[in-house]
Amino acid sequence: MLKTHNCGELRLNHENEIVTMAGWVNRRRDMGGVIFLDMRDTTGLVQVVIDSGKLNTDFATAEKLRSEYVIQIRGRVVARIEGQDNPNLATGQIEVIATELNILNPAKTPPIQIDKEAGEDESIRLKYRYLDLRRQRMQTNIRLRHKAIQYCRNFLDARGFLEIETPILFKSTPEGARDYLVPSRVHPGKFFALPQSPQQLKQLLMVAGFERYFQVARCFRDEDQRADRQPEFTQLDMEISFVERDDILDLIEEMMRGMVNEVSLLPLAYQDFPRISYQDAMENYGSDRPDIRYDMKLIDLSDLVAESAFKVFANNVKEGKPVKAICAKGCGHYSRKDMADLEKYVKKFGAKGLAYLAIDPKTEQVKGPIAKFFTTEQLAAIMDRMGAEVGDLIMLSSDVKSVVYEVLGELRQEMARRLGLTDTGNLAFCWVIDFPLFEEGLEDGHYAPSHHMFTSPKREHIPLLDTDPHAVLSEQYDLVCNGFEVAGGSIRIHERPLQRKIMELIGFSMEEAKEQFGHMLEAFEYGAPPHGGIAPGLDRIIALMAGAPNIREVMAFPKNQSATDLMADAPSFVVEKQMDELHIQPAGRGLIAIQEAEEAAE
Repeated sequence: MLKTHNCGELRLNHENEIVTMAGWVNRRRDMGGVIFLDMRDTTGLVQVVIDSGKLNTDFATAEKLRSEYVIQIRGRVVARIEGQDNPNLATGQIEVIATELNILNPAKTPPIQIDKEAGEDESIRLKYRYLDLRRQRMQTNIRLRHKAIQYCRNFLDARGFLEIETPILFKSTPEGARDYLVPSRVHPGKFFALPQSPQQLKQLLMVAGFERYFQVARCFRDEDQRADRQPEFTQLDMEISFVERDDILDLIEEMMRGMVNEVSLLPLAYQDFPRISYQDAMENYGSDRPDIRYDMKLIDLSDLVAESAFKVFANNVKEGKPVKAICAKGCGHYSRKDMADLEKYVKKFGAKGLAYLAIDPKTEQVKGPIAKFFTTEQLAAIMDRMGAEVGDLIMLSSDVKSVVYEVLGELRQEMARRLGLTDTGNLAFCWVIDFPLFEEGLEDGHYAPSHHMFTSPKREHIPLLDTDPHAVLSEQYDLVCNGFEVAGGSIRIHERPLQRKIMELIGFSMEEAKEQFGHMLEAFEYGAPPHGGIAPGLDRIIALMAGAPNIREVMAFPKNQSATDLMADAPSFVVEKQMDELHIQPAGRGLIAIQEAEEAAE
């Protein structure tokens, strides 16, 4: 080894020891004859003093040092002079007096500042990701990721789980998102698909008799990007035989609670995770991923406005459309412009407008464009049900349920951000259970699964598959944290007749089912056990534990929001020979032509 000690481990108990360290120059201060260095390695920082009178190496070597030079130092650990210690540094009570210096590698001036955040555009950070990763915050995030995954592995190993790898090259099957396809050289015209998840394979492992499986699984989905989505991501894939829903919920809750308490930078808001039905989540929060760190629930006012002079609401109630509202505390001072901006915001989610009432903080009177349509008694009843006080703002929506849920659910989150209700510095987990088996409405005359086609209906609801499939509830469950879905799973179908029934309802003929899922249907005929699973999304959970704004901040080499690797310039064109070998010659020549045209244009 080129070092006897790490920079971040030195303390007062190392005083007078001769140490050798290797790392990077984090910062340099030249005092004329004496150079102070903050030297950095993966464990932290330590101050090194290079005194021309004590250095055995030529002092001219020290004068060449700049930020990010890779160096080796040999010297004596000494206590800092009283009053000059640094309480913000773990090694702040000592410093190293250098006697030997060796430059292992010089460095150009980095395009981003390493020793502090400088607010660069993310594209620069991603292009020079290997430099961005040197920053303390990023080092902390990646280390947190390691500790979280290691905790999960140890937790599951202690409970009898086996870590089993499943193929990356698999069969393309319809699972909700587009597959990434891999052309086969040895089987012309045929393709593998990268797994969107190991869903089928982990169920087959249950058929194979491995009753407790897990995998830190890499998953691939060709879909539009956003803050918590990447083309490739990591989930903690799990499947268990001979369990019921609550067995899995209890296990995951214990694991999450332990992991957060042991490794997270943010604490739990509470130790027990509430369990909320899908119906209650939609009625109270307008979302199946409710953020329960704050109240501001959706309140139904349909009965209070049904006889009002406001015909839009009165007529909607007669047609069975609800009138619901939220109360934003302390926002009664919002101007007409403020409300116009909010109206523009909610129209993105299907709202035709935004009705509102406010209790004026000066006059204590109810105001708003629709206030004149309600009697004093009706207004008083509305304020009472909403729990509104002087200075509060009530925003109302009426339409079909799905629109009202989305409009007020999104508005609730927006008002929470404005009011600082999401800046809690803790993690609020909850379970959402009892999902519908199918989405509302039909797609091309067929039912669409709410989760996926392998999710089991509740046993008592199976008869409804023949009479009223939309009334069927499933054994799906989601884990939500701070308004983000962080895990999803279900008890699976393990009987071939029931799986065949579901496939028929979603529009698969038996021929299509055999073509796409014949291996699973056949496996179910050989004694498949009852089983269920779940797949926590590690990137999202770790981002939340780190207090990071998106999952890119906790991934070593992520893509940008256009699914591009800016560092390696991928995806990229390949040479025509490679295309020919993969038997996609026409497309290959077309891509080469496009590349040549782009290069000529540049």
